[in-house]
Amino acid sequence: MTAADFASTSTLSAAEKDNLAAQIRAAIDAKASELWKINQQIHQNPELGFEEFKAHDNITNMLESLGFQVTRHAYGLDTAFVAEYGQGGRVVAFNAEYDALPGIGHACGHNLIAMMSIAAFIGVAENLKKLQQTTGQVVPGRVRLIGTPAEEGFGGKILIINAGAYKDVDACLMTHPGPFTECPGFTGDAYMPTLASLKLSVEYTGKTAHAAMAPWEGVNALDAAVLAYNGIGILRQQIHPSNRVHCIVSKGGDRPNIIPGNAALDCYIRSPSVKIAEELLERIKNCFEGAALQAGCTMDLKMKNTYADLRPNKALAVVYAQNMANLGSQVRCDLSSAGVPGSTDQGNVTYVCPAFQAYVGVPAQPGCNNHTPGFTAVAGTRESHDLCLQAAKGMAITGWNILTDEVVAERIWADFEEDKAVRDVDSHTGMDRRILSGNAGFC
Repeated sequence: MTAADFASTSTLSAAEKDNLAAQIRAAIDAKASELWKINQQIHQNPELGFEEFKAHDNITNMLESLGFQVTRHAYGLDTAFVAEYGQGGRVVAFNAEYDALPGIGHACGHNLIAMMSIAAFIGVAENLKKLQQTTGQVVPGRVRLIGTPAEEGFGGKILIINAGAYKDVDACLMTHPGPFTECPGFTGDAYMPTLASLKLSVEYTGKTAHAAMAPWEGVNALDAAVLAYNGIGILRQQIHPSNRVHCIVSKGGDRPNIIPGNAALDCYIRSPSVKIAEELLERIKNCFEGAALQAGCTMDLKMKNTYADLRPNKALAVVYAQNMANLGSQVRCDLSSAGVPGSTDQGNVTYVCPAFQAYVGVPAQPGCNNHTPGFTAVAGTRESHDLCLQAAKGMAITGWNILTDEVVAERIWADFEEDKAVRDVDSHTGMDRRILSGNAGFC
């Protein structure tokens, strides 16, 4: 689907689209002070995953002050929430992230992500409310704002998916900020896939002994960890370059004069799809098991979570790009793009309903990419806020299209079903570009 396809198939006239866009922009602009305040509250009070208590309370307090009904501590998570407005019809959801990184605060710009999704939710909800007030009739359709904690490694959205939050959702949208250098010549990107990520740990158990007096009595668990680490290093020569394997020694012993009886590795596997990552996992397991055998240790492997590859809905990306162009912001929308080599739990959402994660550029200086202190600083500026507010308006207008335009909604679902049909036959084809560039702020 191209922008021209959207223009020719939409059931809305140009005048109708212009009018609704103006109403949505006005609704968001009317809450400008509240949106800036919530952005700054989150940015100035960074909290780690599942500990975002201030962000949770500040956002829900704001929404309730604007008259919205909010479910706090939703989906069994202390720092998740959900707000919804409307009746019947289709459902469009916006995901809000607000967790920070250890030591460097909002270096991934989640304060901006939250603000954009809140703004988009308000834009659609206020338009639904206004039409009901002016016409006396309920416009079918619901807009949902989901507060999704712990994106940075802990997979908060996975738990929210398992709780059923997206089972009735027709499209889920969110936008991520990052340096302009990721989208040269454009203000952002509508179509940006990411890699799948499998997270696991392995613990080796041996036997402690005095390292000088009787080393022969020990079984060195650190030897197993080092052998496994080196084995994976050798394996990297034989894996496709679009894959990534990162490991650290998370436990290596207590003192040099004690043969380590316990040692552990934490490991991430990244691949273009979940299927490919799971195939690579079997080869990684062989490295772990071989190391245990050589060192004479026992081994305990634990899977932590899996971030699915983010598979943007093509029709959704095109509609968003067209709406951003109408707002005067040219957003790249290359449906053949291999995306960036990061990972996000928004990828898991794209497996259960039509969804995307767009990208918005902000003025980060060279060397100040996501996950650096320099990006933390730029994420708190007014300039970044205003650029992201434009993206929020594009998301809101796209959300309105989904609720009110039958042709757009049908095309989005058709693309989702087409993508499901090819997931299990995914390969590395076209993924080599992912290793060449990409600093976008995913975990």
